Amino acid sequence: MGEFDHVRKKLVERILHLTEKQPVVRPLPGLTVGRRESPTEPSTYILPPSICIAVQGAKRVLIGEEYYVYDVENFLLNSFDVPVIAQVIEASKEKPYIGMTWEIDMEIVMEIVVEQKLNTKPITSSRGTSLGKVTHQLLDAFRRMLDLLDEPEHVSALLPVIKKEVIYRLLVSEQGSRLIQIALSGRNDVVTALNYLREHFSEPVNMKELAEMVGMSVSNFYHNFKTLTGMTPLQYQKKLRLCEARKLLMAGQDVTTAAYQVGYESLSQFSREYKRFFGISPSQDAKRLRNGRLMDVVH
Repeated sequence: MGEFDHVRKKLVERILHLTEKQPVVRPLPGLTVGRRESPTEPSTYILPPSICIAVQGAKRVLIGEEYYVYDVENFLLNSFDVPVIAQVIEASKEKPYIGMTWEIDMEIVMEIVVEQKLNTKPITSSRGTSLGKVTHQLLDAFRRMLDLLDEPEHVSALLPVIKKEVIYRLLVSEQGSRLIQIALSGRNDVVTALNYLREHFSEPVNMKELAEMVGMSVSNFYHNFKTLTGMTPLQYQKKLRLCEARKLLMAGQDVTTAAYQVGYESLSQFSREYKRFFGISPSQDAKRLRNGRLMDVVH
């Protein structure tokens, strides 16, 4: 057994142990691990800046109109908050899907870029989400991260060191340049508009004002936004609204209140768009949520 397979085996064993009682756990700050013993129905949630790794099995993620499949050989790197539709596609009782999602701290990204004097030359506009090759070194860093659970007294001292190592390895990989550009995004950048929409998703959107906010013409803003996210600003806002509405339904809010609270003025439009996005009407989904039949999101 080679180094890669040995480390992967250790991670599988560790995560299987962590998920004995529940399929999804958060053993360390920013790190979520999970298992699934069969393929899942599509689930929708907002994915933060993060790296997603399938230690065993495979998962398919739809962002905008593009599908990404990550497995034991390829990780998913996401550089901004984005609504996704995700589905475990390779899992069985004998060989469960084992996944990890680790949220990336952009402040640490910036710190390493400055410390290591990494190349910050602007790159051609590209997607903020990409696939990269899983390496033995990357897996081993996560193995050591989870091994800290055996030494809780050392977590505060050693976890920051391992976090910096993981981010450094991502920054010097083929996907590093896009992560650097997202971290360096200043006022005149699409990311500013993304953050604005994230914070003001329930408010009406004026494309001209958003474009002016980031110092672009409306056409350039529209083009750059879609290049980064795979969707238009209005599509992005709509998906944010629907994901937030589902959170409200999960918390016990009624359908009408949830619709108006996230910015919809028409209940019928909300119901149509909710069913189109989630594949089930909001009232049926609310009932399912109340009955506790919602599948856990497995990372």
